Amino acid sequence: MMENRLDENHSTTLTNKQRGNEVTVRPATLDNLSIHQLAAHGEISQLEIHLSKDSSLLNSQDERGFTPLMWAAAFGEIMVVEFLLQKGADPRTLARERESALSLASAGGFADIVNILLQHDIEIDSYDWNGGTPLLYAVRGNHIKCVEALLRCGADITFEADSGYSPVALAVALGHKKVQKFLEDHILKLFRGPVSVSENT
Repeated sequence: MMENRLDENHSTTLTNKQRGNEVTVRPATLDNLSIHQLAAHGEISQLEIHLSKDSSLLNSQDERGFTPLMWAAAFGEIMVVEFLLQKGADPRTLARERESALSLASAGGFADIVNILLQHDIEIDSYDWNGGTPLLYAVRGNHIKCVEALLRCGADITFEADSGYSPVALAVALGHKKVQKFLEDHILKLFRGPVSVSENT
């Protein structure tokens, strides 16, 4: 109890800064953030300043191989994702463990970002060192809108992670019933595909 009271009396600027809350970070602190941190925080105006000074930062990779676009995708910063793509950021870049902007957005459940990235020429079934694909990460996170977007654009529903799980098996194992039903319905549509297409034409 005493500790809580002490925390409440502390300057909120310090605790917010420690949490990385960009709203209360002072401009002087923003100057010290890397372009990757700025992307994760959604600081478009600061990103613009950095990129106007050095355009090579656009696709620069940090120690994990993450680009500013990957950080923005991982943190759901849709406006930053759009801004970086307009500037020419490469959505096909893979990090050290083969993570992609698409797999990070899928894991986070950011369907709008997944849809934006899918409009670019990217490898939809790129897999990381765990054998995880964007679809598998979307299933694992129970992110049905991401699953839907990925399947609509042709994600491989048969691809298995290193653990041996296919998307359907993973949904069953985790008890994600809505995702499981969606995947099973998709498989049925694939089997009936050519017939229903000819009926519609």
